[in-house]
Amino acid sequence: MADTPTNPYAAAGVDTAAGDLAVELMKSSVRATHGPEVLGGVGGFAGLFDASALLGYRRPLLASSTDGVGTKVAIAQAIDKHDTIGQDLVGMVVDDIVVVGAKPLFMTDYIACGKVVPERIADIVRGIAEACAATGTALVGGETAEHPGLLGPRDYDVAGAATGVVEADAVLGADRVQDGDAVIALASSGLHSNGYSLVRHIVTGAGIAYADQAADFGTTWGEALLEPTRLYTKPLLELLGPATGSGTQIDHGIHSLSHVTGGGIAANLARVLPQGSWAEVDRSTWSPSPVFRVLADIAGTPLTDTEGTWNLGIGFLAVVAEQTKDAVIAAIRTQGIPAWQVATVRTGARPAGEFEEGAKGVDGGAVRLVGAYADGAK
Repeated sequence: MADTPTNPYAAAGVDTAAGDLAVELMKSSVRATHGPEVLGGVGGFAGLFDASALLGYRRPLLASSTDGVGTKVAIAQAIDKHDTIGQDLVGMVVDDIVVVGAKPLFMTDYIACGKVVPERIADIVRGIAEACAATGTALVGGETAEHPGLLGPRDYDVAGAATGVVEADAVLGADRVQDGDAVIALASSGLHSNGYSLVRHIVTGAGIAYADQAADFGTTWGEALLEPTRLYTKPLLELLGPATGSGTQIDHGIHSLSHVTGGGIAANLARVLPQGSWAEVDRSTWSPSPVFRVLADIAGTPLTDTEGTWNLGIGFLAVVAEQTKDAVIAAIRTQGIPAWQVATVRTGARPAGEFEEGAKGVDGGAVRLVGAYADGAK
């Protein structure tokens, strides 16, 4: 009797059947993000997106962004909870596109893992798809790669890329910012997806397990730290008005936007202010969320020492005309996002002292945080 043929790839640790099952499990979630612009469905070598809608633009500019979630995935792996990490990915990628005023069109994702567990991969992609739907973004493709020997069986990392479009004369940026503009803060939902190497260092150093109950949060530590990133794209796009069509730009008063990610509040705001301008962000206008205070207390460090790492309760910043600030704040609040003024942009001589001046290779404005944080919740 002949020997039963073996699959040498499976012997090397790669399970193609598990990969196929993962695709089957995620299909319906991915399809739910597809409008008539998406052609070909799921599983092709390339995603197809009908760009004929761009013919309605006078001068369409494509905006692109790519990012990952960082070491936050280690906490998801530790407590075997994978249904929120996808929203973090979309928040990190798609919400960067709206910074220039662009409407997202489509996104792709990439998951590298040590072993394909179909249900786990499906949970991750389901989270990505649901967040894509919430931001009006089509998930047109992705890849799951199994890397045995390089990653452990429970290990994975996620990354994504997205493309959007904006009219050339509607691009937001530092060149629009004027003296006297108001800086409006949009509250974060928590840590979002930055500074988790510090978070994990603090938690591990304190001997805390992610499965332990966290009395301050009413959940386990792992669940509290996995609070998904808030999505800002749709509320901001509604403020920006129609992307194309009339030839007349709606005067929404928004001049520039900043996504508060790695580097903290001051550095990210400085990136979207013009050279020669400055702003002092008033800490007394808000109280950082409990998660920041608890972690800082455990570490024995003041919150001010973490300002270059965590968002401390501000996930996005909008620089708007002084005369429209109240309307902008009200509109954002109707979307369920707390918003308030934290600073005013100035272009004259700035006060003495240290400021953050630009970041990520951008020669922008100068920003610093002043005062003490409020004690009560904002």
